[in-house]
Amino acid sequence: MATKLFVGNLPHSVTDQTLGDFVTRAGFQIASAVVVRDRATGAPRGFGFVELAQGEDGERAIAGLNGQMLSGRTLTVNEARPKRDDQVRLPDGGRGRDNSSRRWEYF
Repeated sequence: MATKLFVGNLPHSVTDQTLGDFVTRAGFQIASAVVVRDRATGAPRGFGFVELAQGEDGERAIAGLNGQMLSGRTLTVNEARPKRDDQVRLPDGGRGRDNSSRRWEYF
């Protein structure tokens, strides 16, 4: 099973390709690299995920990448945690409003 890593404190200029290349240059084979983006604006959110290729040692990758510099920022790297079942995504982006909160119209 492949190991998935969380990579935090990414510069906003980093792309999926840049992140993948950085990890590969550090000596690790990857299956995928994704920079998480805001759904509304498409702007990078400053973190991403790297899935190591099968057989790669996650602990060795974390030790080798955590604290490394990328475009002037010190990266935080640790094992990605699975999404919790209790995380409910609201349709309005988590603001607690929906279409039922419209103003009442009086006739």
